[in-house]
Amino acid sequence: MAGKKVLVVDDDEKTVELVKLYLNRDGYRVITAYEGEEALRLAREANPDLIVLDIIMPLMNGHEMLKHLRKDPALKNIPVIICTVSNEIQDIATASSYNICDYITKPFECAQLIDRISNALTKWRS
Repeated sequence: MAGKKVLVVDDDEKTVELVKLYLNRDGYRVITAYEGEEALRLAREANPDLIVLDIIMPLMNGHEMLKHLRKDPALKNIPVIICTVSNEIQDIATASSYNICDYITKPFECAQLIDRISNALTKWRS
């Protein structure tokens, strides 16, 4: 999956930098955003192959961003992996209703996240 573009969206800078470090190491091209509006703009500009998205963010949360993504014809088919601290049933159900490809709770193992990203890119686009 080297060379694929991944948009990482999280308001926690440490999480973004950690995920970016591991993705870059595995050959992915990484785009980062710290809130939903910025992420939507970057998604439109960069056309990422996959988005890793936090749910709990200020301004526009992950659910709102998913709603906008799925309404936009140019963005609606981008696979999304939720990576968040929330393991609330309602958050999982809401995210799943937007056709996400995976839901991972924090803390997570970077190797697990990379594996899920690779699997999602293989399955989603086939």
